[in-house]
Amino acid sequence: MKEKILLTLGMLCFFVNANAQLYVNPGSYVFMTNQFMYVTQDVNIQNTGNFYMRNTAQLLQGTAGASTNFGAGKLSLFQEGTTNNFQYNYWCSPVGAASGIFGNEQFGITLLNRPTGLITSTAATILPTNNYNGTSSPLAIAPYWIWKFVTSTTYAQWAYVGSATSVNPGEGFTMKGTSGSDATVVDADGVQNNSGSRQRYDFRGKPNDGTISVPVSAGNFTLVGNPYPSAIDLNAYLLNPANALVIDGAARFWEQVVVNTHTLNQYQGGYGIYTPGLGYTAAAFWTYDGLGNQGIPAGSGTNFQRRFSPVGQGFMVMGTAAGSVTMRNSFRAFVREAVVNQSEFAKNTNQTVSTDVYDPSSEYFPEIPNVAGIDYTQVKKTFAPQLKIYAMYNDGGVRPTTLGFDDNATDGFDYGWDGRSPSGEAAEFYYILEGTTNEYVASAVQFDINKKVPVGFRCSAQTNFKVQVKEVLNGFDPNQAVYMHDKVTGIYYDIKSGIFDMTLPAGDNKTRFEITFKNTDDTLTTPDEASNMFVVVQNNEQGMLTIQNSLLKDINSLSLYDVTGKLVLSKLNLGSAASYQFSTASLSDGVYVVTATTADNVNVSKKISVYKK
Repeated sequence: MKEKILLTLGMLCFFVNANAQLYVNPGSYVFMTNQFMYVTQDVNIQNTGNFYMRNTAQLLQGTAGASTNFGAGKLSLFQEGTTNNFQYNYWCSPVGAASGIFGNEQFGITLLNRPTGLITSTAATILPTNNYNGTSSPLAIAPYWIWKFVTSTTYAQWAYVGSATSVNPGEGFTMKGTSGSDATVVDADGVQNNSGSRQRYDFRGKPNDGTISVPVSAGNFTLVGNPYPSAIDLNAYLLNPANALVIDGAARFWEQVVVNTHTLNQYQGGYGIYTPGLGYTAAAFWTYDGLGNQGIPAGSGTNFQRRFSPVGQGFMVMGTAAGSVTMRNSFRAFVREAVVNQSEFAKNTNQTVSTDVYDPSSEYFPEIPNVAGIDYTQVKKTFAPQLKIYAMYNDGGVRPTTLGFDDNATDGFDYGWDGRSPSGEAAEFYYILEGTTNEYVASAVQFDINKKVPVGFRCSAQTNFKVQVKEVLNGFDPNQAVYMHDKVTGIYYDIKSGIFDMTLPAGDNKTRFEITFKNTDDTLTTPDEASNMFVVVQNNEQGMLTIQNSLLKDINSLSLYDVTGKLVLSKLNLGSAASYQFSTASLSDGVYVVTATTADNVNVSKKISVYKK
């Protein structure tokens, strides 16, 4: 028979290590504040019994298999959204219905309450489906915005949930926030129920526990999240060997611009990407049409701290094979929500946790209570040395990217390091990995001064791209130069202290550009005998460019580029004449690059200088 810890009316808990089953009698309650409880077996909260978790309190459980939590009593804990009635948060409930059966149960928004006192609350009003705007006081939720997304790829495949109790354990769901404010404060953390676009919800139900699996399939996204009444180590989840067989090693988090409308074609948002090796790469924001298709770029998101997913956090994963991705108790850890603790639901000024728990000057984590027995004092807080490289599209939207460096990284796909672009944007700056045609906005390679990192520029219409290093992080040499090399013109653009600025025609430039760490200024990329095939003479008095073809090579194409990479002259199928002349009288003063390609695929590039006499 299991040993039981019996908790009676009014038991106040600061820390309990319950090496047994936790049992709460009918009519009794457990109250816990600002600490954690670790229960090695199941939790049994009998009918009319309650377990109140307040002021960052969390519950850890150590069972290795499926949940056997039981009882019609309820656990109660708070979590705050970060949006108003027009924007979404992605959620994953820590509780399900408490109907008196064994194991985890489904969730629905009827389990959400408005706090009225330290242990009292009132059930949220569920509005009619034609009412789109939730309110904070009284708390009213619009079920129209409650959706989930399981093994799907397109906007049309979001599955409506509404007010039904049909969200399976571990599945994420969307929910818009509320309008108005609610100055009620019921907890010692001093947080108002709603200080403005930060609605506090009281989740009440049976605590989720044990292995929780959600189906995934190859090439499809699934909205999942942290299903427990405690934080989880997202690295442990993503790097779990069983999960690595069915997902791509990254978690994607929805970010958005505050636009006060419910009209889809006015939305602006996108997905940031977290990988265990590189951390978080902020979202690129896009507009959307009425069918959910992306339109023009609209800005960029925020660098969140995502290592430890807090209670209620939802996120997307991409499947790589048919199967199930699984949450386990071994991923659970007691981490209070705060930036310094690398645990953020979103940017939330409600967070009141002091920073003395995590020493910002320390390279390693402090001791973190956790189910797996990990010694976090031996785990570094930082990610790989890296560059945050941002690309701007048409002076509007911004694509944040991460280029990291690790001795174990390869030039191909590395699970847990490389993060694939979330979706098919109309334009994209991306990293090219060996062995895959996918586009990556987070990538890790081995650093070498001679390293060349291939990058691509894709656009559906003529687009101006500006690229610049925005941040140097985690020990990457701040004095190391970084260049964008145009292999066609031979020009090196300093993107560390300057900006790469080029307008490209519609298309997908996969072979022309690369990031390098030194400037060889080597515009003659062919052997000497090849470059000597042509003599290039610029006569600025006459405004004439002469190409002498002494070996009478058959010239397939000849191009002239300015220093921004813009094509200003293009000639095809010139044949094998001894010389060619082209007027440069209409060109602006500056440096240009002449490139020629012969019928036998020899490429020659040479610089000229044009100026008016």
